[in-house]
Amino acid sequence: MKFKELDLSQVLLDAVQKSGFEEATPIQEETIPLAMQGKDVIGQAQTGTGKTAAFGLPMLEKIDTNKKQIQGLVISPTRELAIQTQEELFRLGKEKKIKVQAVYGGADIGRQIRQLKDHPHIVVGTPGRMLDHINRRTLKLSTVETLVLDEADEMLNMGFLEDIEKIIAQVPDKRQTLLFSATMPKEIKSIGVKFMKDPHHVQIKAKEMTADSIDQYYVRAKDYEKFDIMTRLFDVQLPELTLIFGRTKRRVDEIARGLEARGYKAEGIHGDLSQQKRMSVLRSFKKGQLDILVATDVAARGLDISGVTHVYNYDIPQDPESYVHRIGRTGRAGKSGVSVTFVTPNEMNYLHVIENLTKKRMTPMRPPSDKEAFKGQVTQAVETIDEKMAENGLDKYSKEANDLLERYSAQDLAALLLKTLAKDPADVVPVKITPERPLPKGKGKQNKGQGRRKNYSRDRDNGNYRQDRRKNNKDYHKKNNKGPGNKEGQPKKSRRGSEKKQDFVIRNGKN
Repeated sequence: MKFKELDLSQVLLDAVQKSGFEEATPIQEETIPLAMQGKDVIGQAQTGTGKTAAFGLPMLEKIDTNKKQIQGLVISPTRELAIQTQEELFRLGKEKKIKVQAVYGGADIGRQIRQLKDHPHIVVGTPGRMLDHINRRTLKLSTVETLVLDEADEMLNMGFLEDIEKIIAQVPDKRQTLLFSATMPKEIKSIGVKFMKDPHHVQIKAKEMTADSIDQYYVRAKDYEKFDIMTRLFDVQLPELTLIFGRTKRRVDEIARGLEARGYKAEGIHGDLSQQKRMSVLRSFKKGQLDILVATDVAARGLDISGVTHVYNYDIPQDPESYVHRIGRTGRAGKSGVSVTFVTPNEMNYLHVIENLTKKRMTPMRPPSDKEAFKGQVTQAVETIDEKMAENGLDKYSKEANDLLERYSAQDLAALLLKTLAKDPADVVPVKITPERPLPKGKGKQNKGQGRRKNYSRDRDNGNYRQDRRKNNKDYHKKNNKGPGNKEGQPKKSRRGSEKKQDFVIRNGKN
């Protein structure tokens, strides 16, 4: 179903189009019409299926910008999700001039108080920091018309149920409530019964991926090692059209600049780019004028790109659905594809969660050496020479060529040509990518229910909360003998210890 069939106002349709979306996802197609009618909705779907737009577009449609007051409230389990949701709602509501503010722990609360005084129309935040603002009387919810509980099962797992109930108590009874959750335990159902009015249940089954045409690999590497390993992989694998996914906008910009510095034809796209620039980059990529496109998940949604041979996950995604979405860009129309995911030692749990969804184990890949990368460069240079020879048109250079042959041997001239075309690892431009904080440990291993609540500090999304969660994870790993390893770079033996890592064999320019 096209978005224009969903009875949205033109100003929102324009925003959707500028974001690169055309067709609604299943959860959007089912949820938006119900929410537009003002009905309470329980949406059950995996992360990465477009839930933000599913609740965001109906909420944005209802906002009266003439009223300088909070009309929408979104409760998120983590500050990362709160920031991501705030950015997407801001982008979708920008043309309508809707103000969206995020509040979360670990950030300057004074600044947040000043921003709340600017009368945002929508507030997105984590439960602990929301309650802090409520207690300070800097967040007043008496004017809220739409309440959204995003990733409710995750908030339940993190022990936020009591906080959520306290927040809901501050919201008017006369409101619309939208609840989204990947699973539907009895505690989530009880929230629906207690705080919602005749909710409509929309359930979208998780997609299982059978990507037999995609060879899936992972490389275990520290964050600062990723860029050099990835460029050596380019030299060995010789991708024709490449997509690289980074977790943040800064990451995308830095990777794109680093690749350009090393001579690759690459550009990045993310939510901060203008629509004109974004479309220009995509056109260049589709026409083959760019070899590499670096993108965030949000920027890459809804893109119709054919011919991608390789997908590199510079950062492993936080949820498995995003992984499925990313690597689905290659291996299309009966063609084979390759995906390579970089995993830091303490992010291995996320890899296991992805494998459980895809029902396919990724093959560990050994990072190529400088010598192997150089061999790939020379192979590629020979291919380029063969192509240029086939084009011919060399007659007008014959006289100068004969002069050179009188002064130098044919072998030396051929070697100089190869040296000019192939990049020597010794001459490579140094590139430094700003380190990103790794994903929190143990997400894929969390226990269900509220039994863990007593281990959390009062404001669970501030620094103390993170310290408590690290302590819990250590206790859990110790109890279950599943420690992430000894020192970083010296992992304990795991179920993958006996696996043979993929080596590199260069045949006719291919690995």
